[in-house]
Amino acid sequence: MIKVSVVIPVYNAQKYLEQCLSSVVDQTLKEIEIICVNDGSRDGSPGIIRSFMEKDPRVRMIDKKNGGYGQSVNMGFDAARGEYLGIVEADDFAAPEMFEKLYGKAKENGVDVMKGAFFDYYTAPRERIVRRKIAERLLEGRVFRPSSCFRTSLDAFDFFNVQPSVWSAVYRTEFIRGNGIRFLETPGASYQDTGFNFKVWSLAKLVMLTNEAFLYYRQDNTQSSVNSPGKAFCICDEYAELDRFLKERPALDKRLRPVEERLKHESYMWNYRRLSPELRPKFLERFADEMRADIEKGYIKKDGFERYAWKQLMLLLNDPEGFSTCKFDRGVLLLERKSEKALRKLRKMRYK
Repeated sequence: MIKVSVVIPVYNAQKYLEQCLSSVVDQTLKEIEIICVNDGSRDGSPGIIRSFMEKDPRVRMIDKKNGGYGQSVNMGFDAARGEYLGIVEADDFAAPEMFEKLYGKAKENGVDVMKGAFFDYYTAPRERIVRRKIAERLLEGRVFRPSSCFRTSLDAFDFFNVQPSVWSAVYRTEFIRGNGIRFLETPGASYQDTGFNFKVWSLAKLVMLTNEAFLYYRQDNTQSSVNSPGKAFCICDEYAELDRFLKERPALDKRLRPVEERLKHESYMWNYRRLSPELRPKFLERFADEMRADIEKGYIKKDGFERYAWKQLMLLLNDPEGFSTCKFDRGVLLLERKSEKALRKLRKMRYK
């Protein structure tokens, strides 16, 4: 029996691929299959995969034209024969015990999702490893249902807003397929984990988290979308998909729409801050238009936002120009002196 199908989406990853594949082949859990989805690589990645296939029959390759990260993972999931599904990205690598421990805990506790912590891995200017927690102390080691176990929407937001890290978990195959959970098949690799992660937490009956870390998430191979006009609005595609997802599920919509809207605000703020200056104005206009429309639909309520976040949102809707002159520290609005006019306008907010 194949216990875990490990899907590795590959696109021009020859620099790191051998280390990645070696870390998965050498897992202490032997009952795995390794599905490499070559997304039209133009470098030596396919040759590296074939060399591993010759030595280990558990490794196989799906070779396709370039279609993006979401399409690659979906194809890997469709081809999987394992009881659980995992993802390792081609420039990352896994600790030897990763899948043995995640699978063991998943089976022991009967959960749809077993998620571990991970390490941020740096090689420049020197090798450095930083462990990233994913669970607060009260949640770690508990079995719970994310869509209904939190008292308020802000409590749920704190959980749903944890680093998506879709590659530090295993997912029960029947859960993913039975609920039709898919990655959005937009071009490239831009934010596809956003929608997938929300759907997983929304639909899972039982999940479990551990702060034990197994995956090394490489930080010095970032192909930035900051200066790419084609990727400036990819985050909007994810939330359009989540809008569709919730509308088709009225019971979930009622419970989780406030959470989705708070996440949307947070994600759009993050995207806005990282865009290059020339791309910001158009994104800011769309940001304001979408949030204004969501308020008018009744999707956004003041009690679903922290005070600082509501202040940001009101400034954006009432004075976009003033908003654009403000600075942010870790997402928190810092009004400069030249923005005092904007601050006065906040006291005459249209949306209260």
